[in-house]
Amino acid sequence: MTEGKNLPHSSADVPFRSKELRKQSLIQHTGLVGVIDEGTKTIGFSIYTTPDFREIAAHRVELSVITPQDGWYEQDPLEMMASINKCAEEAIKQLPEEGFSASDIATIGITNQRETTIVWDAITGKPLYNALLWKDIRTSTTVEQIVAKVQDPNHFRSSTGLPISTYFSALKIRWLRDNVPEVRQAIREKRCKAGTVDSWIIWNLTNGALHITDVTNASRTLLMNLETQNWDPVLLKTFGIKEHMLPTIHSCSEVFGKVTSERSPLRGMTLSGIMGNQQASLLGQMCVKPGQTKNTYRSGCFLLCNTGDKPVFSRHGLLTTVAYKLGPQAPTIYAIEGAVSVAGHALSWLQTKMRILPDSRDAEKYAEMVPTSGDVYFVPAFTGLYAPYWRQNARGIIIGLTQFTKKNHIVRAALESICFQTRDILECMHQECGYEINKLHADGKLTTNNLLMQLQADTIGLPVFRSQLMDSTAFGAAMCAAQAEGVNLCQFEPEKRYYENVHYDTFLATTTDVERKERYGKWKRAVERSLGWVIKQKKTLEHTEENYRMLSSLPASIFLISSFAMLVHSLAACGH
Repeated sequence: MTEGKNLPHSSADVPFRSKELRKQSLIQHTGLVGVIDEGTKTIGFSIYTTPDFREIAAHRVELSVITPQDGWYEQDPLEMMASINKCAEEAIKQLPEEGFSASDIATIGITNQRETTIVWDAITGKPLYNALLWKDIRTSTTVEQIVAKVQDPNHFRSSTGLPISTYFSALKIRWLRDNVPEVRQAIREKRCKAGTVDSWIIWNLTNGALHITDVTNASRTLLMNLETQNWDPVLLKTFGIKEHMLPTIHSCSEVFGKVTSERSPLRGMTLSGIMGNQQASLLGQMCVKPGQTKNTYRSGCFLLCNTGDKPVFSRHGLLTTVAYKLGPQAPTIYAIEGAVSVAGHALSWLQTKMRILPDSRDAEKYAEMVPTSGDVYFVPAFTGLYAPYWRQNARGIIIGLTQFTKKNHIVRAALESICFQTRDILECMHQECGYEINKLHADGKLTTNNLLMQLQADTIGLPVFRSQLMDSTAFGAAMCAAQAEGVNLCQFEPEKRYYENVHYDTFLATTTDVERKERYGKWKRAVERSLGWVIKQKKTLEHTEENYRMLSSLPASIFLISSFAMLVHSLAACGH
């Protein structure tokens, strides 16, 4: 492993440190940028200086998740807004220590968890139901109904880049319409508004004056046409959604309006940036050229590869999405995306369920106690396998155990499983985008694990550049908001300038091609053994227990009458 900070040949292709060049390429302002960072588990507000984008104040709080049933995940939209106001208030209180005040905040950017859907009353401004989170799977039946209607789960992939899945907002809005009377009535009375979390936040910050979203969030709804970047009439009709419910689609970076809510500490400030969180992370990692790829390591992993100004439609189940559009007249940049559903979650499982780890944060220490995984492979297919396998009938396995296997080997195998799953997706991205992927940018909580980062480099045979920001999401949203026309706190010209706080730790591969090929081959064999574990029982012609219960529930009088009729019929037949 080698440590490097913005080497000239580094993955970010960030130019040399040059004060003269920096002065030439930046409009010299001292305004601050605030960022609302609304994630699945936490909400935060960060404040950055410009043009160097140094975080000088921040406050974060936990956001509670409601699980009324298995597979159902909800959040309280009012709690979201209260938390945003609290975080903004606390972060602003820190500014005097840095010699600034709230009046120095020139503009606000927003980044948010994607796909999560909220419906609310346009008259009262109150939510009509809790937010349905992106990972909520209650819409499975709705998915089956839509697929049965169009005959193919990939029917809309050519226009949206997405499959028909529980993941996306269209299915969630349809479920709310079908199952919540208050929503159905509000739709009939044309007072129901629907949107992703960014739309809900902006509606509240502007007292209902703005109902908008940006192209990155809209591209995750299964309702936006990637070519026109407008709501698609065919999709709206298919899902039974009225266009007047939905927000207007904008670019990521432009002056949208001002905060007018009296409840908000941000009142009077300009709103000029909106991005989905994974796209903001891609921008924050400076992945601005085709082929540049980032992976955010958390409980799961999100890999995005920049594909330039033309969308790439996957044949292996990767998602096509908008990466960013930095202004109304700016080109739209696209990406392909793949997700690892179980990454850090595998370590939590080893801690809470198997009791192998006392604390998942100790995974590096335990794994380093053995030089290898001892030929043990862990396929964490707890709920099936996703891209590129897409096999819901797979289940998790730990294979290769011997009498010499220790818990340390299993922990190391769990770390390696994250790396192998990442390689699975990178292999697809390389085949489909047509660009050479010659490095991997990394951020997220799990990247503090140095061994994981080294194993990742050894598994893919590429340098891994770990951002010292750990989470590049807020930084990406800050740049997006600051460079908007009319704000002009900076010019986003990554090929001409150096960003002061973009530093990387570099991990280089220490394995040979032969070693990587052998190890990856065994991983593939382990994956094959995990497939087909869930077998659905075939229906037979015999009566099921449910049939018998139904028959036994018939009234006795009906049974007697039918029996008598059958007896009369048989006697008549005999007489003939």
